Amino acid sequence: MAKRYYELTVAGVTRQLPILNVTETLAIAGFVMLGDVELVTRCAQEMAKKVPEETEVILTAETKGIPFAAELARELGQRRYVVARKSVKAYMEHPLWVKDVSITTAGEQTLCLDGPDIERLRGRKVLLLDDVISTGGSMKALRELCEKAGGEVIGEAAALAEGDAAKRTDILYLAPLPLFAAE
Repeated sequence: MAKRYYELTVAGVTRQLPILNVTETLAIAGFVMLGDVELVTRCAQEMAKKVPEETEVILTAETKGIPFAAELARELGQRRYVVARKSVKAYMEHPLWVKDVSITTAGEQTLCLDGPDIERLRGRKVLLLDDVISTGGSMKALRELCEKAGGEVIGEAAALAEGDAAKRTDILYLAPLPLFAAE
């Protein structure tokens, strides 16, 4: 059970986030969009105002970016979005995959795409989307995967920019999220 909390307001929605240690020296505020309809809807409405007009496809990573991508696609009038899966599934024929290291994932993970999703990206202008951009590791992996599939990355976006990511001018985000010292 968390002993500390951070009050976050993003897209007009306020939430109390538990502050959780991720290493002996670093703690993060646990931001989870999954299951929070109001938060996802408001973030998608606000992000839709920032998305490059030429965006043809949204690409996100499994899992926490999925509801955000679905709602943003709906806001933009898009019928589909693409999810990079965390493992190669039995139904995948000729999958593309890359390795990813993220601040919130222990060790290395795989992101992969199947044939139909590869075709959805090929030759298209793609917005990379996640719930939080922190170190940029997940975005780097999504970019590599998109480019392997023949897509053109035209932007990187997230609901929150964590830590030093909030200083970046090459990403779209709705609110900053600080990092904390572990206790």
